[in-house]
Amino acid sequence: MPAGTLGGRFLFTMGRVYQRHQADPREVKTQTGPIESVDRRSFVRGVGVLTGVIALGSPLAALLPARAWSVELRTLSAPQAAALLAMIRTIAPHDTLDDAAYALVVSAIDGDAVGSTEARADLSSGIASLGEGFASQPEDARTERLKQIESGAFFQSVRVKTLMVLYSNPIAWAHFGYEGEAFSKGGYLLRGFNDLKWLPEVPSADSGPMPVG
Repeated sequence: MPAGTLGGRFLFTMGRVYQRHQADPREVKTQTGPIESVDRRSFVRGVGVLTGVIALGSPLAALLPARAWSVELRTLSAPQAAALLAMIRTIAPHDTLDDAAYALVVSAIDGDAVGSTEARADLSSGIASLGEGFASQPEDARTERLKQIESGAFFQSVRVKTLMVLYSNPIAWAHFGYEGEAFSKGGYLLRGFNDLKWLPEVPSADSGPMPVG
């Protein structure tokens, strides 16, 4: 796999469940250098910038103003962020989910470390424990490395942050077809809750009254 490419097959490492996924035909590379759409001031303020490009035809394209995306880093360097992103993709493997969604987890972890010298040191040492060139290593090597450290505090903290952030943002929702919470939109009942096209219609006499005024 070419250096910097974070597509391909990944194994799901949560607890001790490992499930193989098919290779993703995309070849979207995570870039570690600046791109023209990124404001120059971000390179002055931040330690690094994690950048990438949304795949053509991705449902995320409708949510983002451009195919190119960037995440400014306040603690991590760009190579550290790329390694962390590869780790997050290996923990939660969705081959057709763009790196942009995983980058939000990187940003959250990076932000958590800003206010504490100890947290920054722990994060840096944790990423270093992944080994040199982790992001570009073969799938089996990455998986074996994570299996070796999955009981440690670093792996577990990244796993929990991944579950909290990855599956609670609109970018991932768009990919999985989830429309988000319904309370602010009047609830689910009148917004397609009973739109089951694969079941026969229930006779009105058997369906009962609608529980709304």
